[in-house]
Amino acid sequence: MAKPKAVSGAQTPEEFAREELRRHREAAGLTQEGLGERIFTSGAYVGQMECGTRRLRPEIAELIDGVFDTGDYFIRLARAFKSKQVEEYAVVAQLERLATAIYDYAASLVPGLLQTESYGRAVIRSSNPTALADYVDGLCAFRLERARLLDDPAGPQLWVILHEAVLRTVVGGPAVMAAQLGHVASYVRAHRITVQVVPFSAGAQGVLGSLVSIMQFADSPDTTYTEGPCVGQLYDDAEVVRRHWRRFDLTRAAALSPEVSLALIESVAEEYAKCART
Repeated sequence: MAKPKAVSGAQTPEEFAREELRRHREAAGLTQEGLGERIFTSGAYVGQMECGTRRLRPEIAELIDGVFDTGDYFIRLARAFKSKQVEEYAVVAQLERLATAIYDYAASLVPGLLQTESYGRAVIRSSNPTALADYVDGLCAFRLERARLLDDPAGPQLWVILHEAVLRTVVGGPAVMAAQLGHVASYVRAHRITVQVVPFSAGAQGVLGSLVSIMQFADSPDTTYTEGPCVGQLYDDAEVVRRHWRRFDLTRAAALSPEVSLALIESVAEEYAKCART
C-alpha cells in the first residue's frame, strides 16, 4: 500500500488535492482499501493518488464526492489541473516501477529505458550544449537508474516499437550507435524485451509522434505518457488511453516482425561498427 508523501504544506494544486483526499479519507475512518472498495478501484490506486503518482481524475473525483458527501468539491479539484503538462519525469519513473507492462513507441531516438550511458549523454548534451557537467551527469545517472528495471526478472514486460529513423539517426558517432543498437539487441536475445521496427517503406502508417509510452498495472487503469520537445504529458483519461492503444496497435501491425526487426538492428549495428573501425 502506497503511503502519501510527507509535506509541510501544499505548494501546488496537485499537492493540495492529494492532501485533501487523504484528510477526508482519514476523517471518515477509511483505509485506502476501504475507500477503494467504495469507488470501485483498488487501495493501491487510492495510495497512488495520495502520493502523487496518479492524478485525481474527474470520474473518480465524482465517486469520491459521493462517498464524502462533498458536493462537487473533488470534481472541481480534478478539473483544476486535468490538462496540466508534466515537465518533470519523476512521476513517470515512479509509474514505470509500478507497471506490469510498458509499451513504447519512439520516432527518432532510443527510449530512455534502453539508452546506454554514452548514447544518453550524447542526447542530453545535444539539447543542452552549454550545460554544466554536473547537470549532465545527474540526468545520465537518473536514466541509468531507471534502466535497472530491465535487469529485474520481476520487472515490467517491455514491448518497444522503433521507427527505422531511430536506427539511422547517428547519435554520438558510429561507435556509440554500434554499442547502443547492440545493447538493445542483447536484451532481445535475453528474452527480456520485445522490439519491432517500423521500416521507412511503411510510409505514413503507424506514425504516432515523437515518443509514446503506455503503462499497464495489476490493479489500476492504464496510463499514457507522450513526449515532445521540452515537454511531456501524462494521461490517465480512459478515452485518451484507448485512442493511444488503437494507434499503437496500428503501428505494431505496420512494423516488421520481432525476428526480422532483430536482424535489421544487428545488421545496422554491424554497419556502424565497421565504420567506427575505419
